[in-house]
Amino acid sequence: MTAHELLLLIHILLFCYWLGGDIGVFYSSNIVVDDKASPEARIVAGKIMVACDLVPKLCMTLMLTTGGLLTTFFNVEHPVWQMAAIVLLGPFWLTLVLLQHYKHHASYINQLVKFDFIFRCVLIVIGLISISFALLNGNLMGNTWIAAKLAIFYLLVFCGLMIRLALKDFGTAYSNLIQGIHTAYDNKAMLKAMNRAKPWVYTIWAGLIGAAAIGIAKPML
Repeated sequence: MTAHELLLLIHILLFCYWLGGDIGVFYSSNIVVDDKASPEARIVAGKIMVACDLVPKLCMTLMLTTGGLLTTFFNVEHPVWQMAAIVLLGPFWLTLVLLQHYKHHASYINQLVKFDFIFRCVLIVIGLISISFALLNGNLMGNTWIAAKLAIFYLLVFCGLMIRLALKDFGTAYSNLIQGIHTAYDNKAMLKAMNRAKPWVYTIWAGLIGAAAIGIAKPML
């Protein structure tokens, strides 16, 4: 297997587990907010939801690194500093996600969550600026489909941020469910939060499928 084939395999697997994991999260979340289900079933579904949610998050962190490395096989040139950033981005972002998942009781977690939110916002801005420059200077000449895939990726990052904001009231209500002190208000709060998040979830699914289609067809846009 060549380096190109190995990177392509990893990139495809990241897509598959991102979309598949997201669907698992979505399905289990419907049980969590179902007030007709028993509290025990809802709590178990919540644990499954949190566990499954880690998978698409990890896949997202590595997409830019694998994708960036793959562009070199399409004669897209990167300055040394840019290639270093592409290579280091994946491990750095991956570490951020793992710390938030496994160290959620740490004293620094609130600051880390805020940093992660700002980091993603900055990543979107820098990414879109980078795409614009690459198109203007002709670095993506003949490979404008790469720009389209990148634009979709940054849209997906944005959708993730919107989901996070949509679910801001979910955590407290779910915590009350775990403690056995939840009320009808908590049930409504969880359901309302999930309904706010759903359009962004659907957009992520559509974006992933669209990006995959573009990567296969490689249209001249």
